[in-house]
Amino acid sequence: MNAIALSIVIVVVALAVACAALRSYTRRATRRIEQAVPMDGRLIEIDGERIHYAEYGDGTGTGRPVVFVHGLGGQMRNFAYLPLEALARERRVILIDRPGSGYSTRGPQTPANIGAQASTVAAVIAALGLEAPVLVGHSLGGAIALAVALDHPRSVSRVALIAPLTHLQTEVPKAFRALAVRSAAVRRFIARTLATPFGLATSGPTLKAVFAPEAAPADFPTRGGALLSLRPDGFYQASMDLVALEDAPDLTQMEHRYAKLEVPVDVLFGRDDIVLNWMRHGDALRRRSPRVTLKVIDGGHMLPVTAPETTIEWLRSVIAGTTHEDATRAITPDLQEAAAAPTPAPAPVAEPPLQSRAAT
Repeated sequence: MNAIALSIVIVVVALAVACAALRSYTRRATRRIEQAVPMDGRLIEIDGERIHYAEYGDGTGTGRPVVFVHGLGGQMRNFAYLPLEALARERRVILIDRPGSGYSTRGPQTPANIGAQASTVAAVIAALGLEAPVLVGHSLGGAIALAVALDHPRSVSRVALIAPLTHLQTEVPKAFRALAVRSAAVRRFIARTLATPFGLATSGPTLKAVFAPEAAPADFPTRGGALLSLRPDGFYQASMDLVALEDAPDLTQMEHRYAKLEVPVDVLFGRDDIVLNWMRHGDALRRRSPRVTLKVIDGGHMLPVTAPETTIEWLRSVIAGTTHEDATRAITPDLQEAAAAPTPAPAPVAEPPLQSRAAT
């Protein structure tokens, strides 16, 4: 064997050993993550997929039900900082892990586009016997809630959107750029080897980018569930979500239909959100339909975590139907720019302690 061939063999063996070590680490870290952030609810089968949902309260409240849908790279615990138990004394409160997120499944043949996910949410609402609930969507969950309102208007009574994605944008937000992997084979390789170790190693800067200008709570990796996005399947499915946003025409088609919205839509945005710009995604939506109200407050993208009291107060007014009565059509922007904001993605990963990447 000549020197070149020997060198190639040595490199191949070294790469194989490194990949085996990374996969072994990933399996161990995944077990630890799932012990730290266990399943909160139960599973329901929808079109061959298992959807994880949790219900708060004893189901005896007579108020209109409320259903929460999280954003990209997130899961239901992103809403854990809201006073859900208090809300559940009056009504059924349901949190859903979107297909492929948290503990919900999404098979390789199941599409990840907005319309497909909206159909799943509408099917969950029907399967749980929820009569025209208020549907709350955060970030990408906001786009999905809007799609439910457009495609399944009889499934909901109104829609409450928190920092929602409403219009197509070409720039991926800094926090989510690691998810922009177009090749399924490369995505699978990264998920099984690099995503978990590098995601853990870079979780601090990633959370900072998602929460800016505010700070992420120290317990967000567990209480907020962010660790779950660092598992191999969490990375793989979030990457699918992001690529589907770019490839599928859903958002572009939705933009042309906003004027035909049949249900009231209320929007809450943080003025300092650097993930999704409030003018591009909030005010632009408001201008397309008289059924839309917009409230802009101080804060960033993760308002359910950083401003839970303000968020729940706004949500109670949405549920009561008073936002449209009180809304003034003028918004006083302190920002002169109608500029843009990017779109989210998790990060790759390293050794304990378990610290995580975030959601939108």
